[in-house]
Amino acid sequence: MFTGLISDVGMLLSVTPRGDLKRLKIASHYPHDTLEMGASVAHNGVCMTLVGFGPRAENDGFVSWHEVDAAAETLAVTTAGAWAPGERINLERALRLGDELGGHMVSGHVDGVATVLSRRDFDGMAHFEIEAPGNLARFIAEKGSVALNGTSLTVNKVERNVFTILLIPHTLEATNWGARKAGDRINIEVDTMARYAARLAEARDE
Repeated sequence: MFTGLISDVGMLLSVTPRGDLKRLKIASHYPHDTLEMGASVAHNGVCMTLVGFGPRAENDGFVSWHEVDAAAETLAVTTAGAWAPGERINLERALRLGDELGGHMVSGHVDGVATVLSRRDFDGMAHFEIEAPGNLARFIAEKGSVALNGTSLTVNKVERNVFTILLIPHTLEATNWGARKAGDRINIEVDTMARYAARLAEARDE
């Protein structure tokens, strides 16, 4: 499980096709001796398993590298299939017992891909209009939570499939949202509580 509070922004170093999957190599600021084989790390909101890691000697600010495998399903339903070397990736390590729970509960199981319709910057902040896939729009509510590219965000307004969010300067600086613009495709995971509430309502109607 994750909280949607991004702990690092890594850089995609390489993409290696391996049959139906792709092996991704990412540079990060995580000390290599704190990483573990088989550990879960969210990449732009997609939970992936570490299959390799090590220290990084290059003088580029990153101190380690790790590798993950993106399976066919991940490549089909998230933005991972379009990632290319040089891409900045939001990273979050899995929760440990006793960690502070900020943001909201995020599973790392991305539901689909949303699209940035517009961006308006003011006072160091940024206002975004996002279009959600039609089958997910009913799970998005004003003042509710949504994970976009792995970032826990609060929904401001909703109209049909379009909703708005407001990012403060810290979020723009500490994630890859600073570079997001109209036309970008982003991973979306709806709030688990909203999903269960909708299912309970459906069961009641049935």
